Amino acid sequence: MLNSALRYGAILLAIGIAAVIAVLPLTTSFVERWSQRDVELRSKLVASSIRDQVGALVAVDDRTSLNGLFERLSQDERLLAIGMCDERNDLVISTKMMPASLSCEKVARTDAESFSRIASDGRQMLAAVFPVSVRGARRHLILLHDLSFAAQRDAELRGHVLPALVGAAFGAAALAALLGLLVVRRWMHALRRAIDDVQSGRREAIEVSDRTPLGAQIRQVLRDLGQSRRSLDGAQVQWSPETLRLLLARELPGAEVIVVSNREPYIHNRTNTGQVELQIPASGLVAALEPVMRACGGTWVAHGSGSADQETADDAGRIAVPPDGPAYTLRRVWLSEAEQDGYYYGLANEGLWPLCHIAFVRPEFREEDWRQYQAVNRRFADAVVAEAKRPDPIILVQDYHFALLPRMIRDRLPAATIVTFWHIPWPNAESFGICPWKEQILDGLLGSSILGFHTQFHCNNFMETVDRFIESRIDREHDIVTLGGHDTLVRPYPISIEWPPAALDQQQPVAACRESVRRRLGVKPNMRLGVGIERFDYTKGILDRMRAVDSLLTRHPEWKGRFAFAQVAAPTRSRLPAYARLQDEARQLADEINARHGSGDYMPILLLARHHEPAEVFELFRAGDLCIVSSLHDGMNLVAKEFVASRDDDEGVLVLSSFTGASRELSEALIVNPYDAHAMGESIHRALTMPKAEQRARMRLMRELVRERNVYRWAGEILRDAAKLRQRAQIIAMVSRESSPQERAA
Repeated sequence: MLNSALRYGAILLAIGIAAVIAVLPLTTSFVERWSQRDVELRSKLVASSIRDQVGALVAVDDRTSLNGLFERLSQDERLLAIGMCDERNDLVISTKMMPASLSCEKVARTDAESFSRIASDGRQMLAAVFPVSVRGARRHLILLHDLSFAAQRDAELRGHVLPALVGAAFGAAALAALLGLLVVRRWMHALRRAIDDVQSGRREAIEVSDRTPLGAQIRQVLRDLGQSRRSLDGAQVQWSPETLRLLLARELPGAEVIVVSNREPYIHNRTNTGQVELQIPASGLVAALEPVMRACGGTWVAHGSGSADQETADDAGRIAVPPDGPAYTLRRVWLSEAEQDGYYYGLANEGLWPLCHIAFVRPEFREEDWRQYQAVNRRFADAVVAEAKRPDPIILVQDYHFALLPRMIRDRLPAATIVTFWHIPWPNAESFGICPWKEQILDGLLGSSILGFHTQFHCNNFMETVDRFIESRIDREHDIVTLGGHDTLVRPYPISIEWPPAALDQQQPVAACRESVRRRLGVKPNMRLGVGIERFDYTKGILDRMRAVDSLLTRHPEWKGRFAFAQVAAPTRSRLPAYARLQDEARQLADEINARHGSGDYMPILLLARHHEPAEVFELFRAGDLCIVSSLHDGMNLVAKEFVASRDDDEGVLVLSSFTGASRELSEALIVNPYDAHAMGESIHRALTMPKAEQRARMRLMRELVRERNVYRWAGEILRDAAKLRQRAQIIAMVSRESSPQERAA
């Protein structure tokens, strides 16, 4: 833009200088005419003042006095000579400076005053002739003026006019360049707004009147943008793998997608019998991203944690997945035990995890853990750069394990579109301030093009944290943080699950699931069953839901022998003291409640502390009369959405903690405070006594929401925002190339 404005300013300056050159001859002509009129006026004044005196002296023929009068008058610097012609046109009296070549016949030819230019000895002169009547005879008074002063006056005028005109030309050119720059900036601003309008659907298309090749390119980009939006943003669009592929093909043609996470989607472990077993981890992140990668293709970079992972991958750690129908590449990164201790168990899960969750567990920050965290983030950055086949891939960085990774990738792949999604809550600025490396973590995250959270509340917390601890520019109207000239968009993207869930294909009808699960768990066929499915994590409120069951059976003893609660809890991070204590406390509390309320073969709490595959999980969901999600603090919690998705019979009740992101969407659930065991117990009682009609009405609304806001829509919104950034950058690059004289010369 600046180059264009300067170019146009230079053109206007050249035009101004040419105009000055063209105007200069006109100034000479103007000065000559002005000088002659000045002399003519002076001549008339002199002739008028002496006419009577000259007539009297001529009448008495006093030539001596007349000659003396003429000599005195000729002392004027511009009056060169004075003379008198008689009736025979003879020059009878003249002053000493009268040219010898001047004759009365040349100038005194009329009975009226006259003015004529003559040249003598290279000098320009003006002869002013005035008739004088003496005793009926006609005489002529000649006043001869020197016009050389006109040339001097012209030179002086040029000396003043030329610099003034040149200065005015420079000023006009500078003003024109400034106005041009302002116009171009306003045009660019209007263009950006128009792009946003087309992308957001506020306008169908815009007209670009520019008929240059640049204008044609911009029109084509906007036309494609409008078509993509209309095809993917209609009210009746059903987000699916096919819709996601359509979005990638239309808005991100040829884009390379790379996902980075700590947990891998497929783990190969060697069993006690020596067989290699494939395991899909119990992870909300994996449940959300795996179907997206099946739809998009690309590469998933993750930590290879399985005991048989290395032997099932190639020398570079790559393996095609899923095994039954490969759709993308899994690139495994190998970590030493020391790296896992410091990076994963230490900084990530003893530091950042409790820091971001309000579960009243003190974060632990150790310098050695921080060094390992930095080193592992660099290892993953190396892997991402090695896997990137283009200079501008789309990189989806997942979660708190890689807070430093966006900046590291940005430094090495500056054209990459980096989308970081923070799957856990973001605390308030005061809480985050206890982290010793808060500035480095914030700087790392702000290497992202887009930074996503589950809720707007978490976005607001992040913006406040940046405002307090990082010197940056924050645009709160558009939720943009600018650091070092780079913009990071901060956006809420509520994560979800695939629809329909793949695990649902393997399920029997609900009645068969109920019978199978009750038989396997030893629960009588007529007993009501509640389920809870979590990892063994202190943020999930496992102990609290057990206490709620205890409160239910204490205050409503009629449910003894008629209600059982099955808690699936996959062991995780057992090497950490807080997690090991939780498992011990859960077993002890289950034993206490069973001893207090159980009898014979009846146990109200069934604690299933092992990993369950997705098919087993969905069978439990379909067999249950209710599902309890009692997280003390959670980013989203996909268990709640999986339970809703599993109930194609439209029955069952969801008891959901108000401290989950899911509670902001699934408002038809029974929303509870997990810290209030009595109130949660009463909600369980309400769920057990809720009429089928009410259950169906609530479940249908929740299922419709999960169907519409599925994981493909979540990924689609993220990728569409990434496409907006790339398309905006494309247009700006077009304008920059058009404005670059170096590129035009090339």
